[in-house]
Amino acid sequence: MSTYFCGMLKIAPIISLLFCFRILCSQNSGILSGTVHSNGQPVPFVTVGLKNTTYGASTNTNGYFEIKQIAFGTYEVVISAIGYAKQSKSVTISNSKPSVALSFELKENQSNLEEVVVSGTMKEVSKTESPVPVEVYTPALFKKNPTPSIFDALQNVNGVRPQLNCNVCNTGDIHINGLEGPYTMIMIDGMPIVSGLSSVYGLSGIPNSLVERIEIVKGPASSLYGSEAVGGLINIITKKTANADKLSLDVMATSYQEYNVDAGFKYKPGKKADALLGVNYYNYQKPVDHNNDGFTDVTLQHRISVFNKLNFERKDNREASVALRYYYEDRWGGDMKWNKNWRGTDSIYGESIFTGRYEVIGKYQLPIKERIFYNVSFNSHDQNSYYGKVKFYAQQKILFNQLYWEKELSKHSLLAGVAYRYTWYDDNTVITQTNDTINPKNKPNNVSLPGVFIQDEIKFNCNHKLLVGFRYDYNEAHGNIYTPRVAYKWTLNAKNILRLNAGTGYRVANVFSEDHAALTGSREVIVVDNLKPEQSVNANLNYVTKFYKESFVLGIDMSAFYTRFSNRIIADYDTDPNKIYFNNLNGYAISQGASANIDLVLQKIPLKLLVGGTYMDNYKVENGTRARQILTEHFTGTWALSYEWKKMGLSFDYTGNIYSPMRLPLLGPLDPRKEYSPWWSIQNIQITKKIKCFEIYGGVKNLLNFTPPANSIARSFDPFDKGVQYNSAGQIIATPNNPYAQSFDPTYMFAPNQGIRGFLGLRFKI
Repeated sequence: MSTYFCGMLKIAPIISLLFCFRILCSQNSGILSGTVHSNGQPVPFVTVGLKNTTYGASTNTNGYFEIKQIAFGTYEVVISAIGYAKQSKSVTISNSKPSVALSFELKENQSNLEEVVVSGTMKEVSKTESPVPVEVYTPALFKKNPTPSIFDALQNVNGVRPQLNCNVCNTGDIHINGLEGPYTMIMIDGMPIVSGLSSVYGLSGIPNSLVERIEIVKGPASSLYGSEAVGGLINIITKKTANADKLSLDVMATSYQEYNVDAGFKYKPGKKADALLGVNYYNYQKPVDHNNDGFTDVTLQHRISVFNKLNFERKDNREASVALRYYYEDRWGGDMKWNKNWRGTDSIYGESIFTGRYEVIGKYQLPIKERIFYNVSFNSHDQNSYYGKVKFYAQQKILFNQLYWEKELSKHSLLAGVAYRYTWYDDNTVITQTNDTINPKNKPNNVSLPGVFIQDEIKFNCNHKLLVGFRYDYNEAHGNIYTPRVAYKWTLNAKNILRLNAGTGYRVANVFSEDHAALTGSREVIVVDNLKPEQSVNANLNYVTKFYKESFVLGIDMSAFYTRFSNRIIADYDTDPNKIYFNNLNGYAISQGASANIDLVLQKIPLKLLVGGTYMDNYKVENGTRARQILTEHFTGTWALSYEWKKMGLSFDYTGNIYSPMRLPLLGPLDPRKEYSPWWSIQNIQITKKIKCFEIYGGVKNLLNFTPPANSIARSFDPFDKGVQYNSAGQIIATPNNPYAQSFDPTYMFAPNQGIRGFLGLRFKI
């Protein structure tokens, strides 16, 4: 006992010293606490630190933090969280104020969630504030799977599918949520450039180097943009000269011997003008027939596109710009023995298309106090083509003028304007022929379409916003056209947004300029009656939510859509295998479904995942009978997985898509080909190495080497039907040389014919 007592006496001074030291420290240190909120909601897992010190903490699920034993002094408190902008405050902890409580209100990151969009309302607004759901895609996504054209690049977007419509010339259109290309409006810088005749051939050759972003609206947009925006719109926004690189170059080649060059150059033509020049050149001249059907698997192409954009400096930062684009393409596909000497003959089959096109786009803000803008565009499209021995010459000129006024009034954001569109179209088909027996000549289809529109965006409070719009157009042939729309946005909180959009649509079809199947193959085209304009009623419900955790950020974007058509114009392949009937549907057609996009970013691992899926149900009801729409899948999915080794300057990308079966056009009950396509997928990998201002990239496309069936082209050995026999009713009959009673037909098409291939490229920019 005495030994223990003596030991305690020895350490007592040490204990007393430590106790005194603790008292002294506590007298010279304090506590910092606080809360972090965003739009009234607590934000968990926020990093809180005192700059240039080791003091730190993170917020709990209630957004509360506390840091103890901070030495007296003045500090800068810095807080940060994924998806939010950083904030800092100065704080002093002293003997007179040893305990300090702070409150922070975080704002969502401008570079991520506050992207500026224009397509939804025709005005620049942040993406989260827009009452119309707008999807934004930057070149970063398309570089994960580099392609030679915008048409090919859109295969990475969920719910958007580039559809090839012909096995021979590989022309196609863009489907949004299962609706064919004519229901999608394609714009460049907000101007309707690609439509009608160019909807088939005008989507290639837009220089990727000049694209700043692509905005996609899925659903009704007719009240602002007119009759073609029934299914949605794709707005290609080109770079502003101030944001563009001085020089950019992207050169790519594939093992198929495809060569693509994309170049951009910024220059200054005058003191108050900046200009941006872009050039796209694509060349593929090696015929390939891997499926041994005697026809080219891939269309040979030689094209060049030149785009020049000028921005002018004006007083009070008023806008003024003009852009010009020229496009030329020579493409052909067909018999491997074909050359231009056989163009238009019935000896060796080939489809040869020469396309010449130029565009002018201008925007000017009037020099007055009110925000009034004048937009103008003009495009001329010339097509000189032969589909075997069938000649198709067509010309189209479209002039578009628009004057609109923006006004902010208290809780109202007004937009009003007038528009005038003039279309001149002529071809050598029955569509433009007259019934004048004395002087039968082709008469151009001249369509004048004046219109007015008004839109009011009403902000009730921070959480509720209503948009109402109305458009009136007058068509010379069809009279008055009314297209109203309404949009409602409900911000539940900082991380949850609900949008509802509804409207009507109206469209006048031009069969030969929009449906390639009307020209290719040996089917006879029959337009039953004078085609009436299509009309539709459509709605879209969109919900966006985000989850911010300590280790990841997860964004989910979900939509449900519905469109009901009356007077729908559908190509009928089923009634007669020798004919294609075009007529207004005696009934109605439905396009409905749901889609979801998931965007995941891991904080500690440099891994990003973007995955999306869309379910679609597209059908027609005629005379009480329901039938599934041709060439439309029930399900489509896309993904992009990216991993980055920053120290090595390497990045890895794995992209792909998957499609469910779609109904295909058959040539009668004896056709041996399957009525439905299989499940199919195109998958790609890429590795990129960054070296200062250079990027070297390479990889493999179509990893699974998926291609359509080898017999996709019916009777490719007899493209002029010289061995086909008919009965007295004009129907093809089965013979020993034609046991399946088929005619030549290349429209059995659902996937690209290009198999697995490697690619290598180089990017350079200053």
